[in-house]
Amino acid sequence: MSNIELILAIFLGLLLLIIVVYLVWKQKPQQNSKLPEKEDSAGAAALAASSRSLQLQAYERLILLTNRIALPNLINRVNQPGLNAKEMQTLLTQHIRQEFEYNTTQQIYVSAEAWEAVRNLKEQNLLIINQIASFLPADATGMDLNKGLLELVAQNPKASLQLIVAEALSFEAKKLMQ
Repeated sequence: MSNIELILAIFLGLLLLIIVVYLVWKQKPQQNSKLPEKEDSAGAAALAASSRSLQLQAYERLILLTNRIALPNLINRVNQPGLNAKEMQTLLTQHIRQEFEYNTTQQIYVSAEAWEAVRNLKEQNLLIINQIASFLPADATGMDLNKGLLELVAQNPKASLQLIVAEALSFEAKKLMQ
C-alpha cells in the first residue's frame, strides 16, 4: 500500500501545484488592471457595499465548507461504529456531495478560480476516499477505512488541498475588504 500512497501523494502534489500556479497567475493580471473607481452616486456606493457584503458572506461559507469536508473533520462528524468499509465510504462521499451541493449557489459571488479550487478539493477528497476504500479487503470495517484515510492525511499533510484552498479563499476575501 505504500507504493499506492506514494503515487497518490505525487498525483495530489502535482494537482496542488497546478492549482497554486493557476491562482497566482490569475491574480497578477487582475492586480495590474485595477483602476481607481469613483462612485458618482450614493445608490451606486450602497449597491457596491451590498454586493461586497454578499461576496464576503460567500467566502465565509466556502471556508466553512472546506473545513467541513476536510477528511479528519468529516470522519469525526459522520463516523458511525458498526459500519463496514463500503457503507462508510458511501456515507463519507454522500456527506461531501451534500455539503458541496448545499453551497453551490455561492459560486455566483466568488471568482471562478476560487470556485474551481473548492470544486477540486471536493473531487480530491472523493478520490482519496474511493482510492483507499478500493485497496481494503472485502471484509474491512468502516474503522479500517477511517484509519487508512487518517493515516494518509497524517503521513502526507501536503496531500490535502484543504489548507491551500482555505488560504486562497481567505486571500480573496481580504482583497475585497481593502
